[in-house]
Amino acid sequence: MQMTAMFLFLAVAAPAAAVTLQGKPEDDGGKSKTAHVLALTWQPGFCLTKPKAAECALPPKGAEEATRLSLHGLWRVKKSYCGIDADLKKLYRSSKWTDLPKLALSETTAIRLAAAMPGVASGLDRHQWMMNGTCHAATAEDYYARSLELLDTVNGSAVGVFFQTKAGKAVTIAELAAAFDAAFGAGTGERVQLRCRTVGDEKIVTGLTIGLNSGEGELAGLIRGASATKSRCAGGLLVRAGGD
Repeated sequence: MQMTAMFLFLAVAAPAAAVTLQGKPEDDGGKSKTAHVLALTWQPGFCLTKPKAAECALPPKGAEEATRLSLHGLWRVKKSYCGIDADLKKLYRSSKWTDLPKLALSETTAIRLAAAMPGVASGLDRHQWMMNGTCHAATAEDYYARSLELLDTVNGSAVGVFFQTKAGKAVTIAELAAAFDAAFGAGTGERVQLRCRTVGDEKIVTGLTIGLNSGEGELAGLIRGASATKSRCAGGLLVRAGGD
């Protein structure tokens, strides 16, 4: 089988998702466990820190895009590149993401993903599927349908309102945790971390990670079942589109 054909086969079929949370989970006596992580991006902040990224050169599609969290990935903790042999894994890890095979997605899912994951312009969708999606679902279609469902739930909650109303202001992990508690129940804010990068002498919020105890089920319950964690970023500026 030629390498291209093998790429295409793996891009269409395989198992599910990966990587670990920033910071150490707190010990709760083994009552809860983080098995999955939903990683979301605050695109204006990301583009302030990575202005040369392909997706940051694209004109915004509308005001809503600039005030909604976007999809980074759905990961399995400590699992990645599932079902992929060492040589092929090495090739994938060293390849430019846009050189990876185009994913086999329905037209509806492909359109939704392009809007919800600006990183598609950089091949992030292909990278996330190969690295993480193969550890989560049988197909890229299933993986992204589920990821988009979780993203929509967050954006449609009090957490989404928090990001919309706080854009342009400094925010703290305590404020974000309170928004999660309001949206998904007491204690869920302890399963969340802010992701930040320093630009000059200022911390810029680039997104967040949410601990889940499983990849399937209702989001509130999945968050409650995860381990409590501590965020390395205590707070930062939630920049508006354009970096102001």
